[in-house]
Amino acid sequence: MTADNWKSRGKFYTIADKKIFVVDEGSSLQTIVILHGYPTSSFDYSRILPELSKHYRVIIHDHLGFGFSDKPKSYTYSLIDQADFALQLWHKMGLKEVTILAHDYGASVAKEILARKNHNLIPLKIKRILLCNSSMRLEYLHLRNMDKLLKDKKLGRYIARLTNYGFKKIKDKFKNKNLNPEIHTNYDINKVWDQLDTSEGKNEIHLLSNFINERYTFWHRWTEALKESEIPIKIVWEKSDPVAIKEIAIVLATENINENLEWIENERHFSILENPTNWLNLVFNINKSKI
Repeated sequence: MTADNWKSRGKFYTIADKKIFVVDEGSSLQTIVILHGYPTSSFDYSRILPELSKHYRVIIHDHLGFGFSDKPKSYTYSLIDQADFALQLWHKMGLKEVTILAHDYGASVAKEILARKNHNLIPLKIKRILLCNSSMRLEYLHLRNMDKLLKDKKLGRYIARLTNYGFKKIKDKFKNKNLNPEIHTNYDINKVWDQLDTSEGKNEIHLLSNFINERYTFWHRWTEALKESEIPIKIVWEKSDPVAIKEIAIVLATENINENLEWIENERHFSILENPTNWLNLVFNINKSKI
């Protein structure tokens, strides 16, 4: 599927004078809203949408500044603002009850929404929350800053590795000549860039990385949101993830932050693209022979 094909499946909603790209498929009474990761877009879910939409109504939007959504000049692109846009969008679409699926960057947005829900600040009913692997788990550590992480004798070498991964690692992976041809045909780094570059996005892309600072600014708020929540939360972690390495999850598991931690074996940060059938089975218990 090309980026243009994906664009033709969605539509634009205007939220606070900004155009947000949305794909809405499926007719089930159960609705799943998806918050995608960084630096990609709703297009991440193109391979699982046909099967997932047989079981749920699935709504995916591009965060402001990502994909085909607007990229206003000199905007802050705060995670707090992204939560505002998501909630306003869902309200405009008339949603009353949802399950939230979030990955990577989107997981931080989901936790901000959860914090508001815990304090009865939003009327939306949240049935459950699915948080897929990301470096968000660094926020759970009871440490004040990155320096302490780097100086830690056990964790330091692992934390330092994170600086060498991120988008560069993902980019190299998609360029790898040994990549599954089917995946490379359906999803490559050029499609990610084409969507980021729409509406002169290349002029604003550097601002999208501001979320890294916010993850540490709000770590206490979001950690407490998870601890206090009465909403069922499931955390799915890919053991071979090069971006959010498994050693961090192992250390965090000793703090009993959340008992609903499930491992995805032998998959990496984008298993949703590399092995969508397996991903659907693990996250939603949807088991089909091939997607």
